[in-house]
Amino acid sequence: MRRAACLFSGGKDSVFSAFLAMSQGFEPFLLTMRGEEYSMMFHHPNVQWTELQARAMGLEHEFMDAGANELLSLENAIKNSGADAIFSGAIASDYQRQRIEQIGENLGIPTYSPLWHKDSALMGELSYFEIYVVSVSAEGLGPELLGKPFAVLAGKKNIHPFLEGGEGETFVANAPFFSKRIIIDEWEKKWDGVRGVAIIRKARLE
Repeated sequence: MRRAACLFSGGKDSVFSAFLAMSQGFEPFLLTMRGEEYSMMFHHPNVQWTELQARAMGLEHEFMDAGANELLSLENAIKNSGADAIFSGAIASDYQRQRIEQIGENLGIPTYSPLWHKDSALMGELSYFEIYVVSVSAEGLGPELLGKPFAVLAGKKNIHPFLEGGEGETFVANAPFFSKRIIIDEWEKKWDGVRGVAIIRKARLE
């Protein structure tokens, strides 16, 4: 079976992308990069809880610190993993997709972005996920959304339906392919007047 490195943040896009890798016959392992808070490549909030998600999915998981050169760190991590392919959850970000494709070209392995420009199809699938909003940073998105189900964003005007472009980030607590659900027992919410984050302080598998 082909081994796939799945770039994994714990958000809705990367969780679904990992599932699609499994459904396409790959043996995925989840690679979580701990980047800078405002990295344009890597999701930041609550990545420490991706370990619980990996356990719920029954998949191999690895943390890596991105360091000063995050793209080189990612390329080295994928190279050392022995991956035959790379999967990402990119939907509309050319910045992310192009850089991941370059890493695949450097390593001589294919890259897959199975959610690329599939907004409408993805919305139906995500209705079966338990997703929480863990950061917001766009006009019209306030602190009342932090830690709330993703469905609260439905109908918000002038906002990308999947929070592309850094408008916000999410965390998946359950999905049809999880063997256990993640129960979030405690949130810490921070708001600076413009943007905010919901930090998971306590969580467990049920």
